[in-house]
Order: sequence, then C-alpha cells, then structure tokens
Amino acid sequence: MKLSKFSLLLTLGLLLSMLMAACSNDSGGETKDEPKKEAEGSEDVEQVFNLTSSDIIPTMDSSLATDLLAFQALSGTTEGLYRLGKDGEIVEGIATEHKVSEDALTWTFTLREDAVWSNGDPVTAHDFVYAWRRAVDPKTGSEYGPYMMGGVLKNATAVNEGKKDVDQLGVKADGDYTLVVTLEKPIPYFESLTTFGTYYPLNQKFVEEQGDAYATSSDALLSNGPFKLTDWKSTSDSWTLVKNEDYWDADAVTLQKINYDVVKDPQVGVDLYEKGKLDRTDLTSELVDVYAANDDYEVTLGTGVYFLKFNQTKSEALANKNIRKALSQAFNKQALVDEILNDGSIVAKGFVPKNFVKMPESGKDFREASGDLSTYDAESAKELWKRGMQELGKDKVELEFLSSDSETSKEMGEFIANQLEQNLEGLDITLKQVPFEQRLALDSDMDYQIQFSSWFPDYLDPYTFLNLWVTDGGNNKMGYSNPEYDELLAKTANELALKPVERYDAFLQAEKILFEDAAIAPVYQSATAQLVSPKMEGVINNSFGALYEYKWASVAK
Repeated sequence: MKLSKFSLLLTLGLLLSMLMAACSNDSGGETKDEPKKEAEGSEDVEQVFNLTSSDIIPTMDSSLATDLLAFQALSGTTEGLYRLGKDGEIVEGIATEHKVSEDALTWTFTLREDAVWSNGDPVTAHDFVYAWRRAVDPKTGSEYGPYMMGGVLKNATAVNEGKKDVDQLGVKADGDYTLVVTLEKPIPYFESLTTFGTYYPLNQKFVEEQGDAYATSSDALLSNGPFKLTDWKSTSDSWTLVKNEDYWDADAVTLQKINYDVVKDPQVGVDLYEKGKLDRTDLTSELVDVYAANDDYEVTLGTGVYFLKFNQTKSEALANKNIRKALSQAFNKQALVDEILNDGSIVAKGFVPKNFVKMPESGKDFREASGDLSTYDAESAKELWKRGMQELGKDKVELEFLSSDSETSKEMGEFIANQLEQNLEGLDITLKQVPFEQRLALDSDMDYQIQFSSWFPDYLDPYTFLNLWVTDGGNNKMGYSNPEYDELLAKTANELALKPVERYDAFLQAEKILFEDAAIAPVYQSATAQLVSPKMEGVINNSFGALYEYKWASVAK
C-alpha cells in the first residue's frame, strides 16, 4: 500500500504453518468471533480520542483509494467480509463463515442478516458484487482494483482490459446473504484480502444517486462499520468519526467519537499533546531526545519500507544500471535513521521487511534468509558512478528528487540529496517537495525521476512487496522490467501457490534480482516513536492494511 499500505494469512492447511493462525481450512471452515468486549459505560468518562493525520484524506471512495490515509479512514467507517482483530487474527465482519471447495477455487461466504447501511438499507451479497465489479471496471479508473483483484478473482484482468463484460467477474450473489466467489487460481492469502478496503461493499443505489458527488463529503457517504464520518469534505483538514449506532456489533464499540486534525509539524503535535488536546502524537528525532524518558513514550517497529524509486523512462541516466547502483550505495542510511528519524526505524537492506514473514521450513525470518542486498558503500558508489558516466558519455547529470512536503520528508530529502551530490561527482539534484496527494498523482502519471516512496503491506505474504515490480504492474510506475523476475513472481502465484517451500525460495531469488538490477534503493523500515496517552486502551496496531483498529478501543476509566 502506498505509504500501502494496502491483509493476512494463508487459508490452506499446508500454508497455515508458514504464517500465523487464521480460521479456516481447505475443506470448509468457519472464522471465529473476536471475543466480545462489553461496551463499558461511558457515564464515568468521555469516550473520545483526539488524534492527528499527516495530511488530508485523498479519497473516501473504496474503489479509488490507494494509500494509508484513505484506508485508515475507510477501515473505521466500512466493513468487508472480515476484519482484523488482535494479533492479526481474522474475525467476523459482514461474513459469519465461509467454505472453500476442494480445488480451492470456489469460496462461499455466508453473510449476516443484521448488518445495515447508515441509511437503513440491508448490507447484502449484491453490495459486494457491485463493489468488486466497479473496482475492476475500466470506466471506474481504479488503480487498486486491477492490482488487488487481477489474477485473483476469475476474469478480473480480462474485465479490466475490456475483453470481458463486468458480469463475467468471478463473484455472484446466491440470494441476498450468500456470496459465491470464483478465483482465477488458488490464492494462499485470499481470506486476508477480504479484510482490505478495495474489497469493501458499496450500496449501488446510493452510489449511483450521488453520481460525481459520491464520497466527496460526509453527506455523500454511507457507513456499515463501527463509525460514521462527519464534518468532512474532500479538502477538509479536520474530521470526526462518531459511533455508528446502527452497526451490527455496536455493543462492542465503546468509543463515541474520534476527532482528527491534520498536523504536519511534529512540534505542533507535541505542543497540543502537552496541553491535553491530543491523545497521541508522532515524534521526530530531536523530539525523541527530549521525550524518550517520558512515561508516555512508546516505540513500535512497523512493516512499512521507505525507498527510492528510479523512473527509467524519464531519465537516460536512470536507465543505466551502474548509475542506479551508484545512487543506491551513495548515501548513509544508518546516519539517516540515527540522526534524522531517531525513532526506532532501522536501515532497510532489502525490500521485504524484518519481522514480517518466516521461511516455511526453517522458520528463519525472511529478511535474515535473504541477507543484506543493498548497503551504503561510498567508494563502491563512486566507481559505479564513474563507470556509468563513461557509458553515458557525460560528465554531469541533473536529476529531480520528488518527495512529500512534511517536515520529516523534507529533512530526509535534503539529507539524501546532499549525500548523493557529495559522493557522486557531477551530480546535481533538484528537490521537488509537494503535498502527499500531489505526490501520489505524479507517481501515477510517472511524472518524476527519483521519488522518495514507501510501501506498507496489504496482506501477510512476500508477494505484497515483490509483486510491485513486475513488468507494467499497476504500482511499478518506473519502467522497470526483467523477464526472469516476472517469471519467478508468476510461479509464486501459479504452480508454486500450494508449495510453500519452493514458493519462498522463488521469492528469495526474485528479491536478489531486484537489487542486482538496482531497480529501487531501500532506505529504512519504519518504526513509530510516539507520545501515547495512557487513556487509550484497546487500540490494535496492524502489521498490514490500516495502521490502527479502533473498533475495540476505549478511554480508560
């Protein structure tokens, strides 16, 4: 998922042992309930969280969402077949159970009959059929529809390419409360995909009545999840989630309200926290030094990876492998995480993050098994740069460096640009720092040269990271192509889908190719240093999808 982070586990018995425990099997099974937490009385304390967002919500249209900010907001207001509970466990959502055919291609979901939209309409199987068709319909222009559903739902790619009608997509309603899904091939992580925002349902009548206004304001939205979005327009820098009393599991929801304000300056966030106006705020390097001894200080290592994208279509220099390798090795990543971030983030030496997935046979962490594939080496970078410049017949190269305009992003961009210019003779970097939403648009249009980007996993599988770089992939957006890499990724999704050991070996090979080509330059694996009020209880930190789950959260008495 962009910043992606846009899910969890393998359903089939052979693969369950690779990851964590989910709740189904290949012959049909049930997903067990999250233990219900009684909504404690709010008469003793106001059940309100006051939080920040790093930027505005780019969209509330689940078919068009591509980033963490959008998926975080959507996860609070909308519910799919399942949702994520504590420790990444998949728990009941609109579906109460499902069965899987012997060939793992047909999934039949039983939906609850007590779920309603915030306008009173029942949530039915037809809402999922409409939403999934809409996500892959080329007329919609969804980026995540073809990315998350292509090669997963039967005919999704053909529909998106205009080769088949949308009614040929592998999803149908068998009555109002049974959803039948046909997959293109066995998908080890399909159950987890059903928790993801792109797979959320939509009320067709409401969406079509709203037309172009749909999802541009609170009045043009419906909710079927724990909360409803209020006081929001597409340009709003503040908004509120209020408890949805019509939610089927409203008794488990204690929070009455979550207030959000866009705060880009971390110092402003700290000032508001100290005044009691915020319940959680992120800390930058200099603020960590001040607050590390504070009782409210917390550090959490995440699974997001930040990296440099090299657009090979917008620069002759970036089309040169030696130039890309030089750029990858020419900046001190350890200094960046120590001096600029100082928040527990660690240097990224590959693309699949540490503490994400384990090898199926040895149990070794994937990152450890794959090794250090990209490291800081100024002397090697200089030699590679010299070689690349000779191949180009140049003694000077100008490159534009795109990043977001948050304070931390600006600092990191300046640090990396300075290091590159110091270590690579003849290089001139121009910084282009823009709002987050604009950066996403420039990325989609491939209108950049070097971009400081990030990816957060959408499900618990290496494929969520490595699939980004297949030729002409929906998130590639940098002109990278390697047939051997494509072939390995295709194998992991097809003939190796039910062979976990061989599948993970193919992932290891693919990641090595990615860095032999210097397609991207990993920078760091994210961690979050924060001040967190002890009043916040029951907040779940997800390892993929939306960063936080608030359904079972509450204000401590």
